[in-house]
Amino acid sequence: MSYLAKNYNRKNISFKYGKGSFLYSTNGKKYLDFVQGIAVNSLGHSHPKLVKAVNKQSKKLWHVSNAFQIPEGEILAKKLAKKTFADFVMFQNSGAEATEAAIKAARRYFYTIGQPKKNRILCVKNSFHGRTLAAIYASGSKKMTEGFGPKITGFDHFEFGDHKSLNKKITKNTAAIMVETIMGEGGIKVIPDWCLRELRKICNKKNILLILDEVQCGIGRSGDFFAFEKSKVKPDIVPIAKGIGGGFPIGAVLMNKKVASGMTAGTHGSTFGGNPLAMAVGNSVMDIISDKKFLNNIKSNSKYFLSNLNDIKDKYPKVIKEIRGRGFLIGIQLNTDQIKFIKRLMDNKLLTIRAAENVVRVLPPLNVKKSEIDQALKIIKKVCSEVN
Repeated sequence: MSYLAKNYNRKNISFKYGKGSFLYSTNGKKYLDFVQGIAVNSLGHSHPKLVKAVNKQSKKLWHVSNAFQIPEGEILAKKLAKKTFADFVMFQNSGAEATEAAIKAARRYFYTIGQPKKNRILCVKNSFHGRTLAAIYASGSKKMTEGFGPKITGFDHFEFGDHKSLNKKITKNTAAIMVETIMGEGGIKVIPDWCLRELRKICNKKNILLILDEVQCGIGRSGDFFAFEKSKVKPDIVPIAKGIGGGFPIGAVLMNKKVASGMTAGTHGSTFGGNPLAMAVGNSVMDIISDKKFLNNIKSNSKYFLSNLNDIKDKYPKVIKEIRGRGFLIGIQLNTDQIKFIKRLMDNKLLTIRAAENVVRVLPPLNVKKSEIDQALKIIKKVCSEVN
């Protein structure tokens, strides 16, 4: 009997250890892991530099209150600010916390400039911004909010790609537009660059803040350090998590100077956010992923992966409807049963995970080898031939 709550439908498999792109189960089987903790293990399992960073810091200091200065956090915040649009960073523990903090920062900004009624956040319907109460209502999903009433107010929604609806939903009380630059749970849907530029224009015109949620698609996952960089747009607030910790729980909110001016002492806090152990790992991850050569390698290898996946789609159109995504945030939209397809991949020792719209999410580590991509392609092709 398991004493764990049943809020997860766990597969009947557990793992003993991982190395790079691979996981090794307790019964001795080797799996190519293209889930990687759902885009969390950005550098794969047991990366030597991350192991070294954890070991070194663990012998010095694990945790200290944010009532004191934490040098490791100061260093990581500076690296993030110098690499991005941000002027200031608030560290959290997870993506959901980062999203919550982003919402608070947006509302607080307008409060501090004498517009307290400008407090509503406009989001894409059926998006995903986390599992806290505010985040599930921000996501606008009936499935996610069922049974968790009363409704958390302050959120409005528009359909993905419906620009008329977007403009109609903006009111004098709209404080921010918050979207995932690439929707993850919602089916690996990329917001086009021209659309991001239009959002920025709308926000400028209407005095609205632009929040780009890069919890899943950020930190190199798209091939750029942030997915929005390709559009040349500068957001006001960006929540991040997942990849920045390489498997260690880290979240953060990146803000420009204007927004950060409202987050004065006492307005927000996190007991564990920015702890020395997490910051030591984050600094190591940042040093590796922010390197231009590393990012160019992601672009090259993901282009190869996506091109070959499209070739498989063309060969098996009855099985695969569309290949979606950018970089190593990839979605395979199926014409066939999603759950059975994922199970067949797993039976062939390739681990993937589902997303909405009958999409199989494929999330290799960012440093995946070309030979490992070829191995995954071979398995995907084999499963397509079996279900065709």
